[in-house]
Amino acid sequence: MCGIFGYVGKNTRAQELVFEGLKTLEYRGYDSWGVAAKSAKKFIVEKHVGKIGNSKLNRVLHSLNSRLSIGHTRWATHGGVTDKNAHPHLDCTGEIAVVHNGIIENFEEIKKKLLKKGHKFISETDTEVLPHLIEENMKKEGFASSVRDAFNALKGLNAIVVASSVASEIIAAKNGSPLIIGKTDGNLFISSDASGILNHTNDLIFLKDNEMAILGKKIQLLKLPKGKKLNITFEKIFWKKEKSDKGKFKHFMIKEIYEQPKVIKNIENMTDEIRKLTNLIKKAKGTFFIGSGTAYNACLAGQYLFSKVARKHVNTLFASEFNYLEDFLNKKSLIIALSQSGETIDVIETLNRAKLKGSKIVAITNTLGSTIYRMANYKMLLLAGPEKAVASTKAYVAKLAVFLMLVYSFTGKLKEAKMILQKTENEVERLLNKKSIIEIKKVARKLYLTEHIFTVGRGVSFSTALEAALKIKEVSYIHTEGLAGGELKHGTIALITEGTPCIVFAPNDETYQSTISSATEIKSRGGFIIGISPGNSSVFDQWIEVKDTKEGSYITQIIPAQLISYYIAILKKLDPDKPRNLAKSVTVK
Repeated sequence: MCGIFGYVGKNTRAQELVFEGLKTLEYRGYDSWGVAAKSAKKFIVEKHVGKIGNSKLNRVLHSLNSRLSIGHTRWATHGGVTDKNAHPHLDCTGEIAVVHNGIIENFEEIKKKLLKKGHKFISETDTEVLPHLIEENMKKEGFASSVRDAFNALKGLNAIVVASSVASEIIAAKNGSPLIIGKTDGNLFISSDASGILNHTNDLIFLKDNEMAILGKKIQLLKLPKGKKLNITFEKIFWKKEKSDKGKFKHFMIKEIYEQPKVIKNIENMTDEIRKLTNLIKKAKGTFFIGSGTAYNACLAGQYLFSKVARKHVNTLFASEFNYLEDFLNKKSLIIALSQSGETIDVIETLNRAKLKGSKIVAITNTLGSTIYRMANYKMLLLAGPEKAVASTKAYVAKLAVFLMLVYSFTGKLKEAKMILQKTENEVERLLNKKSIIEIKKVARKLYLTEHIFTVGRGVSFSTALEAALKIKEVSYIHTEGLAGGELKHGTIALITEGTPCIVFAPNDETYQSTISSATEIKSRGGFIIGISPGNSSVFDQWIEVKDTKEGSYITQIIPAQLISYYIAILKKLDPDKPRNLAKSVTVK
């Protein structure tokens, strides 16, 4: 989840390079941040609680001439959000600095042993055991072997970057979370995301699990646990550097919502990729859609659509639960993994298990070169452009558009899919015009002081209800529960009291009458009904019109929900781009 950036080379402003690199990674964690830079034989460290985006280095670190620096943006796991718990962490001598992504599952056991040997700890984190363990190892061996042995002693999925002021080296090792190395003439970079490095070079190494890299005057690559030397091969990555500033918008979230018509148009032109994926699904004996959070909601929508349009059964599961249902996988199974970041650890863990069974893997992701992208037998990019807001919007819509193209591809009607998407694109444009926004803001004003909201749908709109609830929860912190309409009477209706707000998704499809009946049940118990539908039913207390675009309605319906969540956050004076406790790339279990 955390952002890692490091530099060693000939540039004497290493700390500035790292500081700017961390700003590109803030979406990975923004509880706190820190930078360590070599000064003589020790490290000078600056650490702060809060976001790095508008920060500046203090005078001491800024004025330093240093050729070695590492830094970190934190998403807290062990220990509260404090300056002391922020990374980097040092050993007792101040000569070893460590940043870390992951969870050291056996840190308490390691810490007890180190305390007995006289090591002093400052933080509450699991990470701090690492510099002290390396320090202890160095009493009997060199820096590289000390880091290797320390990493081998860790349990759990971890990525570590260790810097030595004495050796003037950075050593990195990983098992789980991503680490990427880049080089230019006399300069070496390491990062948890390629985006920061691509500002400097497109010559990259994507470190594999159980590999260790030594960065100093040259690069060495070793296979763990024993440290066997590996050949080094750089990949030239020519990624189109896309604009990712806010432009005229106040926040990335609203900017990305407004970019969704363009995203839909991009998917319309992916005919060849869609046909290839269709053939893979046709050949498979068992197809499984997996994802987490928003990606799972897209998978569920895809499952409904495959049944309705393609008359094809597919299986949808939370990636985090798939490991407990994997026994039926075989060489003919097809796993289709959805992830905006391509680094979701729950998905990666599932794919590793599926590969052991010989199953084929498809990656549908927004991030070229990500771990999930690289693991896949077949890769499909969403082409949604950079998504900086933590709460996914345009990547979700891209996934839905891909599924719509896929199901019509099964019936040989891709032209019809394109026509539906064109109408959908036009309706999304309309929903983003000034008149529609006025109505959506009225709903937000009705909801922003409430404590509980329910979202209701049936069929494919059930997945929309789940995604709408997730968006509102993520950015407004209002408890919101997404429900299948038929499940209300099986318990949840007991929570409906006078004025309880319920957002009801009622598209013009086979679910309409049943959905209106569910809304009537809620209203008879005092619920306040907000209808998102082509027509204004008498049961609605407030209505947001979403015109009928056939199967494309499962895309257009989510737009008002995204906007409602955004405007509630604004009314509550919250930052919709960086919700508390969340991070864009979930790389810990």
